[in-house]
Amino acid sequence: MAGPVVTERRGDVLKLTINRPERRNALDLPSFAALRIGLEAAALDRSVRAVLLTGAGPAFCAGGDVAVMEEHRAAGDLPKFFHDLTGEQERSVREILGMRKPVVAALPGVAAGGGLSLALACDWRIAAPSAMLVPAFPALGAVPDGGLTYFLPHFLGLGLAQELLFTNARVSAERALSLGLVHEVVPAEVLEARGWARAEELAKGPTLAYGWVKRLMVSAFSENLEGQLALERRGAVEAARDKELPEGILAFREKRAPRFPPP
Repeated sequence: MAGPVVTERRGDVLKLTINRPERRNALDLPSFAALRIGLEAAALDRSVRAVLLTGAGPAFCAGGDVAVMEEHRAAGDLPKFFHDLTGEQERSVREILGMRKPVVAALPGVAAGGGLSLALACDWRIAAPSAMLVPAFPALGAVPDGGLTYFLPHFLGLGLAQELLFTNARVSAERALSLGLVHEVVPAEVLEARGWARAEELAKGPTLAYGWVKRLMVSAFSENLEGQLALERRGAVEAARDKELPEGILAFREKRAPRFPPP
């Protein structure tokens, strides 16, 4: 019997599928732990150059499993449960952000609450027309977690983030595309194929440079200009010591596509 997260490998790309379709891929503690372990393994495997994250069935991820929350509410240990659940979620988000390789999210349907946080942590988001992005937290009286109050203001600005978080707005795939919350909207029947293709395209790129781009885009919102310039310089020097930049320069001189080596 398949577990809560299923892995599939194609060449340089590792696909992680949240596999609880009967719960719209809502996550409890064991499934969040499985996702975090899968992401850790992808980050540490030098032969994996890109990751594809998706959900089984018609949903991406509905966030935390409310049925499990009710069990803990009835048992009187809801604070401990949320402490542990948000801890696992934090670790998953950190793995995506800190991974020295691109992570593509394929959204077949709803990405709600913590599921929306996971999607926004990824580097490239592709949605089916039926996809719906929903904060979900206001409906439960919960505080947003998983970095949602970081991602939404940075993607949208404070005003639009307030609109989504205070009204629990349901953002369609087309509106998400216009707002920059997703990068592509493709027919549902080609979503998986397009997800693989985009991940494979990115897997051919310079993973060290991509890793630095990810780090620098996050630090841009906390560093001043001097700090950001210093980080960029560190990244540039590290790239010059690695194999990717010399290969890129040589390929440019030889008028051919670069063949970036494994990190």
